[in-house]
Amino acid sequence: MPDTADHLARIASDGYTILHDVFDADRARGLLGDLDRLEIELGIVPSGNSFEGRATTRVYNLLAHGKPFEAIAENQQVLGIVEGVLDHGCLVSSLSSISIGPGETAQPIHADDQLLPLPKPHVATICNSMWALTDFTEANGATRIIPGSHLADASPDYGQPYDSIAAEMAAGSVLVWHGSLWHGGGMNTTSERRVGLAMNYCAGWVRQQENQQLGIPLETVRQFSSRVQELIGYTTYSGLIGHIDRRSPRDTFLEPTGTPVLWDQLW
Repeated sequence: MPDTADHLARIASDGYTILHDVFDADRARGLLGDLDRLEIELGIVPSGNSFEGRATTRVYNLLAHGKPFEAIAENQQVLGIVEGVLDHGCLVSSLSSISIGPGETAQPIHADDQLLPLPKPHVATICNSMWALTDFTEANGATRIIPGSHLADASPDYGQPYDSIAAEMAAGSVLVWHGSLWHGGGMNTTSERRVGLAMNYCAGWVRQQENQQLGIPLETVRQFSSRVQELIGYTTYSGLIGHIDRRSPRDTFLEPTGTPVLWDQLW
């Protein structure tokens, strides 16, 4: 079985890796049930644009919706790889579901970091993952990827066709990729949904895609583990970035820890 170093080597060379048997069928069924309930409660319908999909439903801000999703964010098997691509100061950028329905067309090929105004190739700013709650096949819309494209000196032209391969994997698997990798959701030509959780991370010095501090109620944050609290931004990066009046957000809003800012650690 590949270890963290093997997965990191694959991401360095190919831009992605797949972890198998990360979670079991019972957990997948439980998460699918949670998502079905949330789609009904929140009145979720397809967004109707080319990126989010016209036959695809998405539930955003999942960390605000219960313990099962908290466990996804801090799964060490996956997070250990993400930390290897970014570092221990990485943040949760977003956690959402993506349910590709029958008849959905292929999502345009894109890179998750292409909105960032940095020359390419560059140091990793984003590392994302897709948790397969159903089997991912070429027919039902498995994520399409272009191996090695994370090393390109540009991002893809949105809407243009590119040769790609399907990242097929069984339910219980997790696809992890470098934020510069060219990829997109696939076309679903079957009669079944393809459902996954997009568990996305960014470097601690990059703005998160979803505003975790404002989007998750404070009473919910207080119930999270200390690691998840760190991951959503209730700490500082390198002892400085993100402080509030020389204190970490955790000291200000959750509990006093007395953690010194960087300046107090310098001679």
